[in-house]
Amino acid sequence: MANCPECDAEIEVDEFDVDKGDQLSCPECGSALEVTGISPLELDIATDEDEDEDEDEDDLEDADELEDDDEEEDDEEEDESLDE
Repeated sequence: MANCPECDAEIEVDEFDVDKGDQLSCPECGSALEVTGISPLELDIATDEDEDEDEDEDDLEDADELEDDDEEEDDEEEDESLDE
């Protein structure tokens, strides 16, 4: 048995059924937890590496959108100068 580091609720987990690095969810607060130790059983708030990667991808997409907007503005300016 271990306690949730977020809400301190007791979480029943069989130490033999989990491995270090396994992900669990707290039934009380819903926090994503990671098994950081087996004997004794230790839990910590899970760090979602996929979420970090998604944020990085979002930043890249935002930068691409800004570049696309700049290119469109440049194209419009070129079109206007050709019209004159």
